[in-house]
Amino acid sequence: MENPAKKYTNKKEFYRQFKKKSNAYELWLRFMKNKTALLGLFIFCAIVLLAIGAPLLASYENDVIRLDVANRLQSPGNGHLLGTDEMGRDIFARLVFGARISLVVGISSVAVALLIGGTLGAISGFYGGIIDSVIMRIMDVFLCLPDVLLALAIIATFGVSKVNLVISIGLSFTPKFSRIVRSVVLGVRGSEYIEAARSIGAKDGHIILHHALVNCMGPIIVQVTLYVASAILTISGLSFLGLGIQAPAPEWGNMLASGRAFMRDEAYIVMAPGLAIFFTILSLNLLGDGLRDTLDPRLKH
Repeated sequence: MENPAKKYTNKKEFYRQFKKKSNAYELWLRFMKNKTALLGLFIFCAIVLLAIGAPLLASYENDVIRLDVANRLQSPGNGHLLGTDEMGRDIFARLVFGARISLVVGISSVAVALLIGGTLGAISGFYGGIIDSVIMRIMDVFLCLPDVLLALAIIATFGVSKVNLVISIGLSFTPKFSRIVRSVVLGVRGSEYIEAARSIGAKDGHIILHHALVNCMGPIIVQVTLYVASAILTISGLSFLGLGIQAPAPEWGNMLASGRAFMRDEAYIVMAPGLAIFFTILSLNLLGDGLRDTLDPRLKH
């Protein structure tokens, strides 16, 4: 039988790879023991699959944006799984296509916040001193403004579009990510492996990316899942107010806004997008809590 260690250049490399795989497997086993986290992962994966498969489930031109007044306000059934809205459009079709918009804009917004805020937070935490003070005071100014108010101000200035929506929500979350990344970088800045990297002449950018941030990914990943949920909720709120995704494009918030006038007699119109928002936020929060418990080194034993 072939010795698996021969695939590696030396025994140290073999044991390093084995330990790395073992740690990942141990984390996976701990995650699998968390039933609520698995429930959150299952619900979120189901929503993602529905969003990806939306073109296979319905036609965008015929079911999502085409007006069919003759079939308006049809109750669930009768050829329409969740009924039709006030314009005769299929609610299920709009729901799954709306999931695509909410997920893409939500994840993109958090990516913008993580890129900008993470970069500023890493620089602030790694260098400290006057650089830390200047960056954090600027972030404090933005933290004084509520997320939705800051997003509203940006959208009102630059106009309503998907790109502006991503940028506005991303910038509103930037101060929070900068503080999160700064705190985790501060915690490892004085570690021995950072000093060892400095002693062999590694550049600061290399140390931040390949040593400081890599060893802080646990808390960052957890916060990303939680802030994706917050971003989706913010998108829905802005669309409900008429400052997010504009009709006829489907988005859960504008579906709630257009259906609120009919919720007394046709409650299914608002129940569908409302439950979609609820289950998406719930799944991401359950998943984030599960990841936190899995990646927390204090809970290993």
